[in-house]
Amino acid sequence: MAGTAGTPGTPRVLRAMNDRAALDLLLEHGQLSRTRIGKLTGLSKPTASQLLARLEAAGLVLATGTTEGRPGPNAQLYEVNPAAGYAAGLDVTPQRILAAVADITGRTVGRHELPTPGRRTGVPVVQQVTDALDGAVKAAGLARGDIHRLVIGTPGAFDPTTGRLRYASHLPGWHSPTLLEELAAALPMPFEYENDVNLVALAEQRLGAARDHTDFVLLWNQEGLGAALVLGGRLHRGWTGGAGEVGFLPVPGTPLVRQVTKANSGGYQELAGSQAVPGLARELGIEDIPAGPYAEAAAHLVARAAETDDEPHRHLLRTYATRLATGLASLVSVLDPELVVLSGASLTSGGETLRALVQAELEELAASRPRLVVGDVREHPVLRGALESALATTRDEVFDTSR
Repeated sequence: MAGTAGTPGTPRVLRAMNDRAALDLLLEHGQLSRTRIGKLTGLSKPTASQLLARLEAAGLVLATGTTEGRPGPNAQLYEVNPAAGYAAGLDVTPQRILAAVADITGRTVGRHELPTPGRRTGVPVVQQVTDALDGAVKAAGLARGDIHRLVIGTPGAFDPTTGRLRYASHLPGWHSPTLLEELAAALPMPFEYENDVNLVALAEQRLGAARDHTDFVLLWNQEGLGAALVLGGRLHRGWTGGAGEVGFLPVPGTPLVRQVTKANSGGYQELAGSQAVPGLARELGIEDIPAGPYAEAAAHLVARAAETDDEPHRHLLRTYATRLATGLASLVSVLDPELVVLSGASLTSGGETLRALVQAELEELAASRPRLVVGDVREHPVLRGALESALATTRDEVFDTSR
């Protein structure tokens, strides 16, 4: 029975569903012919031809050439029109804001880094955000109005009940109760905000080591120690957005830290955070400890320890693995995840050697025994996750042909 236009089962909705299926296939596979799209979607050749003509007229796909050089007659190839929509992401740290713009296919087309040393005295956070975004937009050869959506990744999390940033006292200028309202007034596109480690988990789920996994924990160790929890395929953020702030977790091996939010630290951060690695190296008599930021020093030391056979370096890696497993044991005992992804330079720099040591220690400390893997998304994973988040919503809006 025919129904009202736009209701389930009507030609308009069915066409929109087929359109979206074809667009998703083109995103996944790249260039495809009409015949190949028909086979992958189960549509007849005439229906596939009508679909592609409709999408081409809407500016969503482009005819890009033919299958020259292949057996049989040449066939027209199609791909998603990269200019059908653009999304942006921001990765915010106390030292800088890294911004990028991606086209609808996910290709990064513009990037800009805005240093924020010394709190950029006198420059409001809203201006910092717009300056960083404008830099990436300019690098992409676009205008602000071309951006459909922006996702901002920060340490800590914005409390959904108060709108204030929590768990990130080291991020100056971001704690105003009116900040989100000010950003909304200054930005011409919809924007969302997300915890930085959650965005890394999203990047790994869509592009990396956690693909096809619906229950996993991502442990992040770089400037800070944190975790992201994906349960039933969805990020678990907690009541105040603080789920995964495991740096505050009390653990054996360190003094009990009280008033952790004022100290911006806790037992697990002190035990296994990046800043603990150089100190451990000194205790073991390891020389040539790099100067500079402790996260970079930790990554360098862990990488060297994973490749070196002398006893001090082996001891460093074993001790570090035990410390990491100590906090992970609490997480996996409560959550029982299928998978644990190790991410952040202080973990990925240890590669398979560190992963195997943490896996072995965890199996001694916890009854639950998830599989541990090293994260695949290494280049700016927070920014990549922000772009993937912004693109997901942008595609839903741009690819909706039912309207």
